[in-house]
Amino acid sequence: MKVLAIDTSNYVLGVAIVDQEKVIGEVITNLPKNHSVRVMPTIEQLMEECGIKPKELDRIVVAMGPGSYTGVRIGVTIAKTLAWSLQIPLVGVSSLEVLAANGRHFNGSISPIFDARRGQVYTGLYRYEEKRLTCVEEDKIILLADWLEELRKRETPVLFIGNDLVIHKEQIETDLEQFAYVAPYTDWNPRPSELAILGMEKAPVDVHTFVPNYIRLAEAEANWLGKRQG
Repeated sequence: MKVLAIDTSNYVLGVAIVDQEKVIGEVITNLPKNHSVRVMPTIEQLMEECGIKPKELDRIVVAMGPGSYTGVRIGVTIAKTLAWSLQIPLVGVSSLEVLAANGRHFNGSISPIFDARRGQVYTGLYRYEEKRLTCVEEDKIILLADWLEELRKRETPVLFIGNDLVIHKEQIETDLEQFAYVAPYTDWNPRPSELAILGMEKAPVDVHTFVPNYIRLAEAEANWLGKRQG
């Protein structure tokens, strides 16, 4: 199975082509640049360099959020368009789950972190069991202080992963003390090859009804709904 994986849900832009257990090609950048301009040329270049034609793809896998609203929309829209035009299955995977996959060698729980501003984070809790990544706590948006309080009650080691740890590392280590572990910065970027592997194990979705998972509404949408309900 040849899989094209696409992740534009945050600053990191990731594209990978995986064939069963072989990573044929992978591109990862962590730059505050416009994904809408860069992602299609990146896909085209990677496929050309790997000698893969669109008709050879068997599945499209996309990071479906949470993350940047614009970034998530870009990735999902491109993935849906490719899946529909090529008439191949589409799979969506949590952006947090993709990041958590970098902690496969940690003996404990894994908490991927995206900053959500105002003291909040997007996170969830994952764990590897029999070499498979499992979800312990569903993805959510929560005040970091409340999340750390929940984790402290478990009294078990937790590995934190993500580029936004530079914002929250001090609070995490202060509140969780001996239970807090911070992944090395080389593991902070989500890897599109991991996204592809996770997507091989999940059921395809309906291309037409598939939507991003923002977890919360964009501020403009929330304000609009509030005015209508008011």
